[in-house]
Amino acid sequence: MVILLILHLTAAAVWFGAMAYSLAVVQPRITRFFPTPRAREDFLLLLAQGNRWKVAPLIGFLALSGLALGLAVPAVLYLAAGVVFVNVSWRHWPSRLFALPEELPGYQRRLRVQAWTMLGLVGAAFVVALAVSVRP
Repeated sequence: MVILLILHLTAAAVWFGAMAYSLAVVQPRITRFFPTPRAREDFLLLLAQGNRWKVAPLIGFLALSGLALGLAVPAVLYLAAGVVFVNVSWRHWPSRLFALPEELPGYQRRLRVQAWTMLGLVGAAFVVALAVSVRP
Protein backbone atom coordinates (compact mmCIF):
# COMPACT_ATOMS: atom_id res chain seq x y z
CA MET A 1 0.00 0.00 0.00
CA VAL A 2 2.94 2.34 0.59
CA ILE A 3 3.96 2.10 -3.07
CA LEU A 4 0.41 2.88 -4.18
CA LEU A 5 0.37 5.90 -1.86
CA ILE A 6 3.69 7.13 -3.26
CA LEU A 7 2.40 6.70 -6.82
CA HIS A 8 -0.85 8.43 -5.90
CA LEU A 9 0.86 11.46 -4.33
CA THR A 10 3.40 11.67 -7.15
CA ALA A 11 0.69 11.63 -9.82
CA ALA A 12 -1.24 14.34 -7.96
CA ALA A 13 1.89 16.46 -7.60
CA VAL A 14 2.67 16.10 -11.31
CA TRP A 15 -0.82 17.17 -12.33
CA PHE A 16 -0.84 20.06 -9.86
CA GLY A 17 2.62 21.18 -10.95
CA ALA A 18 1.78 21.08 -14.64
CA MET A 19 -1.37 23.14 -14.14
CA ALA A 20 0.36 25.61 -11.82
CA TYR A 21 3.21 26.13 -14.30
CA SER A 22 0.77 26.69 -17.14
CA LEU A 23 -1.32 29.19 -15.18
CA ALA A 24 1.50 31.05 -13.46
CA VAL A 25 4.20 31.04 -16.14
CA VAL A 26 2.99 30.07 -19.61
CA GLN A 27 -0.38 31.82 -19.75
CA PRO A 28 0.84 35.25 -18.55
CA ARG A 29 3.75 35.24 -20.99
CA ILE A 30 1.83 34.26 -24.09
CA THR A 31 0.78 37.83 -24.89
CA ARG A 32 4.43 38.88 -25.20
CA PHE A 33 4.90 36.51 -28.13
CA PHE A 34 1.42 36.38 -29.62
CA PRO A 35 -0.17 39.84 -29.69
CA THR A 36 -3.52 38.87 -31.25
CA PRO A 37 -6.16 36.70 -29.59
CA ARG A 38 -6.23 34.39 -32.64
CA ALA A 39 -2.45 33.85 -32.57
CA ARG A 40 -2.59 33.09 -28.83
CA GLU A 41 -5.46 30.73 -29.40
CA ASP A 42 -3.62 28.86 -32.14
CA PHE A 43 -0.58 28.46 -29.88
CA LEU A 44 -2.70 27.28 -26.94
CA LEU A 45 -4.43 24.75 -29.17
CA LEU A 46 -1.04 23.45 -30.25
CA LEU A 47 0.07 23.10 -26.62
CA ALA A 48 -3.14 21.37 -25.57
CA GLN A 49 -3.32 18.96 -28.49
CA GLY A 50 -3.41 15.38 -27.24
CA ASN A 51 -3.29 16.28 -23.55
CA ARG A 52 -6.75 14.99 -22.76
CA TRP A 53 -5.59 11.44 -23.48
CA LYS A 54 -2.79 11.85 -20.92
CA VAL A 55 -4.83 13.60 -18.24
CA ALA A 56 -8.01 11.49 -18.38
CA PRO A 57 -6.22 8.26 -17.33
CA LEU A 58 -4.35 10.24 -14.67
CA ILE A 59 -7.66 11.40 -13.19
CA GLY A 60 -8.96 7.84 -13.25
CA PHE A 61 -5.83 6.58 -11.52
CA LEU A 62 -6.05 9.28 -8.83
CA ALA A 63 -9.72 8.58 -8.12
CA LEU A 64 -9.31 4.79 -8.07
CA SER A 65 -6.08 4.77 -6.10
CA GLY A 66 -7.60 7.26 -3.67
CA LEU A 67 -10.52 4.93 -3.09
CA ALA A 68 -8.21 1.91 -2.77
CA LEU A 69 -6.19 3.78 -0.15
CA GLY A 70 -9.32 4.78 1.78
CA LEU A 71 -8.95 8.42 0.76
CA ALA A 72 -12.59 9.14 0.00
CA VAL A 73 -12.41 12.95 0.25
CA PRO A 74 -9.43 13.28 -2.13
CA ALA A 75 -11.05 10.81 -4.53
CA VAL A 76 -14.20 12.96 -4.64
CA LEU A 77 -12.11 16.10 -5.16
CA TYR A 78 -10.21 14.44 -8.03
CA LEU A 79 -13.52 13.37 -9.57
CA ALA A 80 -14.82 16.94 -9.27
CA ALA A 81 -11.67 18.19 -11.01
CA GLY A 82 -12.31 15.49 -13.59
CA VAL A 83 -15.80 16.84 -14.26
CA VAL A 84 -14.32 20.29 -14.89
CA PHE A 85 -11.64 18.71 -17.09
CA VAL A 86 -14.26 16.86 -19.15
CA ASN A 87 -16.16 20.12 -19.65
CA VAL A 88 -13.01 21.94 -20.72
CA SER A 89 -11.79 19.15 -23.00
CA TRP A 90 -14.95 18.02 -24.72
CA ARG A 91 -17.12 21.12 -24.61
CA HIS A 92 -15.13 24.29 -24.05
CA TRP A 93 -12.16 23.64 -26.38
CA PRO A 94 -14.24 22.47 -29.35
CA SER A 95 -16.41 25.59 -29.02
CA ARG A 96 -13.29 27.76 -29.04
CA LEU A 97 -12.20 26.27 -32.33
CA PHE A 98 -15.18 27.86 -34.03
CA ALA A 99 -15.28 31.09 -32.02
CA LEU A 100 -15.20 34.44 -33.74
CA PRO A 101 -12.16 36.60 -32.92
CA GLU A 102 -14.22 38.91 -30.71
CA GLU A 103 -15.47 35.90 -28.71
CA LEU A 104 -11.97 34.59 -27.86
CA PRO A 105 -11.27 36.81 -24.84
CA GLY A 106 -14.47 35.53 -23.20
CA TYR A 107 -13.49 31.93 -23.88
CA GLN A 108 -10.01 32.57 -22.51
CA ARG A 109 -11.44 34.10 -19.31
CA ARG A 110 -13.77 31.14 -18.81
CA LEU A 111 -10.89 28.74 -19.37
CA ARG A 112 -8.80 30.51 -16.71
CA VAL A 113 -11.65 30.23 -14.21
CA GLN A 114 -12.05 26.53 -14.93
CA ALA A 115 -8.29 25.94 -14.82
CA TRP A 116 -7.95 27.70 -11.44
CA THR A 117 -10.90 25.63 -10.20
CA MET A 118 -9.16 22.41 -11.23
CA LEU A 119 -5.93 23.61 -9.63
CA GLY A 120 -7.75 24.33 -6.36
CA LEU A 121 -9.50 20.96 -6.35
CA VAL A 122 -6.33 19.00 -7.13
CA GLY A 123 -4.32 21.00 -4.61
CA ALA A 124 -6.90 20.43 -1.90
CA ALA A 125 -7.07 16.72 -2.70
CA PHE A 126 -3.29 16.43 -2.53
CA VAL A 127 -3.09 18.24 0.81
CA VAL A 128 -5.83 16.09 2.33
CA ALA A 129 -4.27 12.87 0.99
CA LEU A 130 -0.86 13.86 2.31
CA ALA A 131 -2.25 14.96 5.69
CA VAL A 132 -4.15 11.75 6.35
CA SER A 133 -1.27 9.59 5.14
CA VAL A 134 1.30 11.08 7.52
CA ARG A 135 -0.86 11.27 10.64
CA PRO A 136 0.68 9.65 13.72
